[in-house]
Amino acid sequence: MKTLTLAEVAAAVGGRLVGGAPDAVITGATADSRDVTPGDLFVAIVGERVDGHDYAQDAFVAGAGAILGQRELDGPTVVVEDPVVALGKLAGHLLSLLPNLDVVAVTGSSGKTSTKDLLAGVVADRGPVVAPIGSFNTEVGLPLTVLRCDEETRTLVLEMGARGVGHIEYLCDIAQPQVGIVLNVGSAHVGEFGSRDAIARAKGELPASLPADGVAVLNADDPRVAAMTSTARKLTFGASQAADVRFENLQLDDRIRPRFELSYGADRATVQLLTAGEHQASNAAAVAAAALALGMSFEDVVAGLERAEIVSRWRMEVGDTPTGVTIINDAYNANPESMTAALKALAEFGRNRPDGTTWAVLGEMKELGEDTVAEHDRLGRLAVRLHIHRLIAVGDGARALHLGAVQEGSWDGESQWVPDANAAAEVLREATSAGDIVLVKASRAVGLEAIAQTLLTEERSN
Repeated sequence: MKTLTLAEVAAAVGGRLVGGAPDAVITGATADSRDVTPGDLFVAIVGERVDGHDYAQDAFVAGAGAILGQRELDGPTVVVEDPVVALGKLAGHLLSLLPNLDVVAVTGSSGKTSTKDLLAGVVADRGPVVAPIGSFNTEVGLPLTVLRCDEETRTLVLEMGARGVGHIEYLCDIAQPQVGIVLNVGSAHVGEFGSRDAIARAKGELPASLPADGVAVLNADDPRVAAMTSTARKLTFGASQAADVRFENLQLDDRIRPRFELSYGADRATVQLLTAGEHQASNAAAVAAAALALGMSFEDVVAGLERAEIVSRWRMEVGDTPTGVTIINDAYNANPESMTAALKALAEFGRNRPDGTTWAVLGEMKELGEDTVAEHDRLGRLAVRLHIHRLIAVGDGARALHLGAVQEGSWDGESQWVPDANAAAEVLREATSAGDIVLVKASRAVGLEAIAQTLLTEERSN
């Protein structure tokens, strides 16, 4: 973080400094007292269950230089009406002090974090990069990411999530991105938004917020995204003939890593990705378009894509247990589109290993509203149609997955429902053998990553 004095912090957020020296400096920021390092500004947020002010003394003990909070505390405090709003103001102020920094933002119903990781890897050739840790994409996570930047940072890659109309516009007001990527409009959070059209309006706030000299990177394969408006220049990506940055001739290797032809104008090259899943080809094309918009050469973009990796956890992580079972840990989150992509990846992996049994261990997809039962039923049926050998539906919210598979009619006992992750792990311990492939996926709140971690680390015999 570019260092700021407490006087600068107070002025930037419209706060009142109490109990601290105006010329004392802040060298970082966090909203978690457990992550405080000396010189940090601790942001005391009042949540539904936890009041950050209660942890102020822990933050001071850890070396916090000051607290950003709603009330005076026993130590240097910048007092504001709303610490979250003040945090956004502080992030915007810091960016105003870094005129040579390029800001790229990514949004979409699925694939944001994977795309963010790939983009950070590719643009590292331009110089130091700051990107979110995991999925820091909210009104708290985004400004905390911004505040990691300093005078050396060349590219800031941001992920933008939304729980309603206006959220992305608010994040854009803070970050002022020059390049904005919209990956897709799916059904994630449709229960909160009400419809896909409402989701499209929310995601469309990113291209609508770009400056006239910016670049809107839009998915030519998604009609709702392709129709988004912007005063910025549009650069499209996808498999469509109309895409400016296009991928074609897609193939998967024996670890389901995509290989494809990438083209932009007269430039064309073969790209081999390190990350698994057919859907990563589209994400890679989006990354290529954004990197080109930043002025990188086509050759450097291709080289960057071939070495870039997804560093965030539990996104199509492929590993092997001590007994030779392959685990695809995609358990960070789930929605109908990402679940479909993961099942297709499992089916493809199975085709590459015909002697192994494919297992789909699936939990509930949350926040689907009135579509909940229908979407879970559809995915259970899809598992059958893709010739997945076994399905384990985990938890009460996943019963419709099991029932959909059973009612598809082409299975006889291959699908089963279990109450929790421990029961699913026990089935896998007893029934899997070397050469099998197990996909683990559910919404984040379900916590199915524990299944993958258990199987990957424990010694067992069949």
